[in-house]
Amino acid sequence: MGDFDINSVFIPALYKPAGLLPIAKHEREIQYLVETHQVLVVVGQTGSGKTTQIPQYLEKAGWCSEGQMIGITQPRRVAATTIAMRVAEEVGCEVGKEVGYSVRFEDATSASTRIKFLTDGLLIREAMMNPLLTQYSVIMVDEAHERSISTDILLGLLKKILKRRPDLRVIISSATIQAEHFIKFFAVPQLPGDGGPSTKEDEEKEVVTLSVQGRSYPIDILYLEAPTEDYVQRAVKTVVDIHSREQDGDILVFLTGREEIDDALEAVREQVDGLGEQKQLLLPLPLYAGLTTEQQMYIFQETPANTRKVVFATNIAEASVTIDGIVYVVDCGFVKIRAYNPKTAIDSLVVTPTSKASAAQRAGRAGRTKPGKCFRLYTKGDYDELPEANTPEMQRSNLAPIVLQLKALGIDNVLRFDYLSAPPSEIMVKALELLYSLGALDEDGKLTTPLGKRMAELALEPMMAKALLSAPSFGCLSEMLTIAAMTSLGGNVWFHHEGERKKMEESRAKFAADEGDHLTLLNAYQAFMTVGKQGSKFCHENHLNYKSMDRAVSIRAQLKRYLQRLDMRVDEPASGVKMDNGRDPARAGEQIRRCLTTGFFAHAAKMQPDGTFLSAGGDVVLHAHPNSVMFTRKAEWVIFHEILETSKKIFIRDVTKVERSWLLEYAPGYYQVTDNKGR
Repeated sequence: MGDFDINSVFIPALYKPAGLLPIAKHEREIQYLVETHQVLVVVGQTGSGKTTQIPQYLEKAGWCSEGQMIGITQPRRVAATTIAMRVAEEVGCEVGKEVGYSVRFEDATSASTRIKFLTDGLLIREAMMNPLLTQYSVIMVDEAHERSISTDILLGLLKKILKRRPDLRVIISSATIQAEHFIKFFAVPQLPGDGGPSTKEDEEKEVVTLSVQGRSYPIDILYLEAPTEDYVQRAVKTVVDIHSREQDGDILVFLTGREEIDDALEAVREQVDGLGEQKQLLLPLPLYAGLTTEQQMYIFQETPANTRKVVFATNIAEASVTIDGIVYVVDCGFVKIRAYNPKTAIDSLVVTPTSKASAAQRAGRAGRTKPGKCFRLYTKGDYDELPEANTPEMQRSNLAPIVLQLKALGIDNVLRFDYLSAPPSEIMVKALELLYSLGALDEDGKLTTPLGKRMAELALEPMMAKALLSAPSFGCLSEMLTIAAMTSLGGNVWFHHEGERKKMEESRAKFAADEGDHLTLLNAYQAFMTVGKQGSKFCHENHLNYKSMDRAVSIRAQLKRYLQRLDMRVDEPASGVKMDNGRDPARAGEQIRRCLTTGFFAHAAKMQPDGTFLSAGGDVVLHAHPNSVMFTRKAEWVIFHEILETSKKIFIRDVTKVERSWLLEYAPGYYQVTDNKGR
C-alpha cells in the first residue's frame, strides 16, 4: 500500500449510538434490587460509572452500618489501585481510610475502611482465613467477562458461600456478551437439601439483571480497506495522522506487549520530530503490567495545555482503567495471551487475534467526553471472522497455584468444584502431579501438614514457596527471602534509556554471579541495602529501577511477616542482609542453589554444545533469555524460574547453575536415570 492516508485506507462502519442511560438514573433501582435479590448481574458497556458509583450507593443505603465492608474485585492490580484513588477523591477521604485497596504485597486499608477495592486473587486468599467472608456485606465482581482464573474461581466460591450466607449480596459486572453465562451459573437449581433454588420462581428471586448503557456520545468505527503487514508501524502512522488532521482529543493505542509499545513510543517520537511546527505537542506514554504503580499513574494525570496525550497500552486498558480525555482509539486487532501446554509444561506467549467482545471494549474507550473515533487496523471482513470471546484463562493456564488454593479452602475434590468453565483434565492432572512432587499433597491428594498448608498461605508460586520453606534446613532463609522478593517483581530490575544498553550491561556485570541470576539478584539487593538514603542515586548510577528495588524491600518485609506468623524465625543482622553470614561465600552460594533445586527441580535443563539447553525430558530446546547472566555463561545443568515461548524461541528466565546429582537427591520420585538423559 502506498502513502498512509487516514481518509483513503479506512472505511466507516455503521455504528448505532448508545442511549443516554447514566448510572445515576439507576441508583434507587440498584438499591432495591440488591436489597431483594442475592445476585445482581449488571450488564453494560464501559463508561457507565458503575464501578465507582455502585459501591457509594450501597454504602449510602446502609450496607456498611454493622461494621462490614463492600468489596469490589478487579482482575488487575492497576485497576484496583487507580479506582480506589478515584473513589476516595469523590468521597473526600484519604486512600486507606473509608475507601482503600488491597493488592498482592500492598495493603492500603484500615479499621475505618468501608469500601475496599482488591484483586480477585486476594479475595480468594482472604477466604482461606475467613471461609464465609463475613467481613463483607456485598461483594462486587467487576469486569467478570475477562474470565481470569481468579475471577472464575471466585465466582465458584461465592456460589458456595451464598448457600450458607443468605445475608450476603453478590454483584457481577459484565459486558453484554458474557452476561448470560453468569446468569445461568447462579440460577442453576441445586440438589435437594443444598439450600439452593428449586423452582423457577426461586431462581428468578435469586438472580436478577440490570442493563446499563454508559456511552454518552456516538463513536465512528473505521476499518482498513485492505490488511496491513505491520500493525505496529500502521498504528504509529495512524497516530501521526490523527495528530496532524483530527480535532483535539487524546489517543489510546492497543498493542500486544512491552516490546511493541517501546518500539512504537520511539517511532512516534521520531515521526513527530519530523513534522515541523505543530499546533500541539504530542506526549507519548506507555501502559503495561510491568510498570510500577507510580509509573502507571502518569497516564491519569491531566494532559498539559497545547498537548495531545497518546497512550500505548496492552489490553490492561480494556477493562476498568478509564483514562479521561480519550477521543480516539487505535486497535491493532491482536492480543497476547498465555497458553499452557501440559505435555511440555511450557507457558507460551501467543499473539492471537482479539475477540469481538474485546474489540467492543476497546472501542468503548472513545467517546466518553465528546464524539469519538475508533480506527481498527484490520478489515471489516476480518472483524466478522473474530470469535465472540477469547478462551477463558481457566482452560489454557497452569493450574497448580489455584489447585493449591482450592485445597487450602477445604475443597479436596477439585475435579468436582463448580467451575464456570471446567478446565481440561490434562491440565488438572499436571497440576496435581506437580503439587504431589513438591510435597504439598499426599498420596490421597490432601494438603500435607505443615508443608502444603504453609505453601498455600504464602503469596508465592508453589515452586518458590517450597524453596522458601525449605531454606531453614539449608541455613539460607534470609537470602531466600530476598530472592523470593526480587523474583516477585514481575519485570527486569535493570533498565536503560535509548542507546545505553551497553552501559546497563556493564552495571549488571558488577553484581553478576557466575552461578546465575538468582544470586545476581541477591547481590544487587544486598548492595542496595548497604547505601541507605543514597538508594536513588545508587540505582541511577547502576541502571537499577529504584521503584522496583524499593518495592522488593516492601515485599520482602511482608514475606518475612508471613514466615513469622508461621513461627519461622528469620535471623539476619540489623544493618542489612549479608550473604556470607560469617560463612564461606562459595559454600553459602551452594546452599542457596541447593535450596532453589528443592523447589524448581521440575524446571531443569541440560546445556548443549551449541549453548542452547535441552529440557530434562530431552524433548524441548530452550534458550537463556538475553536478560539472563547465563546468556553468556556455561553450565552443565540449570534450573529456571520461568519459561516462555515466543514466536521465535522458547526462553528461560531467572536461570541458576545446579548439579545433576542434586536433582536426583531432592526429587527422587520425579527423576530417574535412563540412558544418560537424566530423567
